[in-house]
Amino acid sequence: MLSTGPELRLLRLLSCLTLVLLCQVTDAKKDLKSACNTCRQITENFNKGFERTANQNFGGGNTAWEERKLSKYETSEIRLMEIVEGLCDSSSFECNHMVEEHEEHFETWWFKRKTKHPDLHKWFCIETIKVCCPKGTFGPDCNACVGGSERPCHGNGACDGDGTRGGNGKCSCHHGYTGEFCLDCIDGYFNEVRNDSFSLCTECHFSCKTCTGANNQDCDECKEGWEEDDQETCVACDKVCSGCTGAGPDNCQACASGYQDTEGTCTDVDECSQSEPVCTKEHQECVNNQGSYTCICFEGYEEQDGECVQTQQPDTAEESEASEATASPHGEL
Repeated sequence: MLSTGPELRLLRLLSCLTLVLLCQVTDAKKDLKSACNTCRQITENFNKGFERTANQNFGGGNTAWEERKLSKYETSEIRLMEIVEGLCDSSSFECNHMVEEHEEHFETWWFKRKTKHPDLHKWFCIETIKVCCPKGTFGPDCNACVGGSERPCHGNGACDGDGTRGGNGKCSCHHGYTGEFCLDCIDGYFNEVRNDSFSLCTECHFSCKTCTGANNQDCDECKEGWEEDDQETCVACDKVCSGCTGAGPDNCQACASGYQDTEGTCTDVDECSQSEPVCTKEHQECVNNQGSYTCICFEGYEEQDGECVQTQQPDTAEESEASEATASPHGEL
């Protein structure tokens, strides 16, 4: 019995709430991935800035005096600020917001943690603000990807959310691989090596749709246009064949349309020489070609709306113009 009244309104409300929650979860996962990508870019830019300022100094006239009084430039707050100022493009809101929100962490790392934790990305993005995960892990708790963190997706695919706090860990397999664990092969590939944790998919012979090995004798199923011969090898059928047991027009199982069996070989049918004409419209002639024929208009005719219409000859056109000039009352002065 269909729900009516308050029950129907409640069901609709629950459906809307469910949809909103699903959208929020999806957006949250995207935001987590985006946050990690932003953080990774920031730390990469920090490292570039660190290298760029490696041979700089305070820029004054007496560097030795300045370093005695102010500390060394290489570990100074001035150098840190110069690096931090170049971390983001002015148009990148996410980058600038993250730097401003966590600026004190850069100071902490620069003055107190840099020696013990030289990997800024690991210390800042993974361990401190926790927007990224170690490589090969994903999600809020940095769980290992399918296949393990050392070889996500068994080395044959990409783990969704790899290295971020987002994603669901599912594998997107590289070309040639398929399945939840990226250990199976797609059609056109076969497992050259396979165990519980490793798979090597190799392309089949080009004649095979599916196969167990690399040669055309190893086909389980032939590609379209190829047929299995007496030796169970996939061979290309000649265009004159409809199915074949080998290459060439003399190995056809049947002849293709427009061809006929002539002493065991499929040969072209000359439709134009048959007793019944195949081009039946007026002023048409038949031209034979391989496997078919073409109807064309006689010389002096051209096709118009499916009919062969006589073309106007130049002499006729001149005579017509002369006749019109003679008939005109102003033809002579």
